[in-house]
Amino acid sequence: MNAIEASAARIRVAGPVPELAVVLGSGWDRAAELVEAPTDIPYPELPAFPALNVDGHAGILRLGRIGGRAVALLRGRKHAYESGDAAAMKGPIRSLAAAGCRILVLTNAAGSLDANMGPGSLMLIADHLNMAQRTPLHDEPGSDRFVDMSDAYDPALRAQARAAAAQAGIALHEGVYAWVLGPQFETPAEIRMLGLLGAQAVGMSTVPEVILARHAGLKVLAFSMLTNMAAGLSDESLSHAHTLRNARAADQDASRLLTAVIAAI
Repeated sequence: MNAIEASAARIRVAGPVPELAVVLGSGWDRAAELVEAPTDIPYPELPAFPALNVDGHAGILRLGRIGGRAVALLRGRKHAYESGDAAAMKGPIRSLAAAGCRILVLTNAAGSLDANMGPGSLMLIADHLNMAQRTPLHDEPGSDRFVDMSDAYDPALRAQARAAAAQAGIALHEGVYAWVLGPQFETPAEIRMLGLLGAQAVGMSTVPEVILARHAGLKVLAFSMLTNMAAGLSDESLSHAHTLRNARAADQDASRLLTAVIAAI
């Protein structure tokens, strides 16, 4: 039994078999409190899962139910900027697919390029720009690695998410997310470039996981919490501590959004 099979087997026996998984990025961890009858598995006990070393990422897989629906919440992710490896989350995503998940919901903290989306705003990701031009599939054999990304963010799920947010009275923007490698923040010139390319938000995660999920046959839905205006668009001094501080101020709306969306999709 390889690491992915062993992790999937552990997930299947530890709690209700999840049909939907959520990766909780910075600022989104409060949603873990909503899980009914939770079972926690630390990442080190799952052989296909990575070790985490970024503040705000707990490194725990929480199984249980939200609104009666079996879910798996990944409390933290491994970022490509930590090692240069865009396939850092390959093990968890493939393990979840093997365990029975069919939908992956991704969340992150991001910088805003749109004056209409100030800190604390929530954005549904409609598409992305892979500015790092890296892939988690470089070592995949055969033709399956040529994944169609035309509808990477499932249109039907996005429509359901918009409707769920509206019904819950939560303002939800929609836009394009630009992935940069990091860990340094962008320069004002880079932000101007990203704006010209059509980005409304910028961050250091999520896109590799979208590619992995689509390769695994999972449907994808993704959200950004806008924690700051991007470089050059305000007088803020950017730091990871600043990101986490602003994320905590918006975590209640983020949790409400996830609850409404999980019930709807």
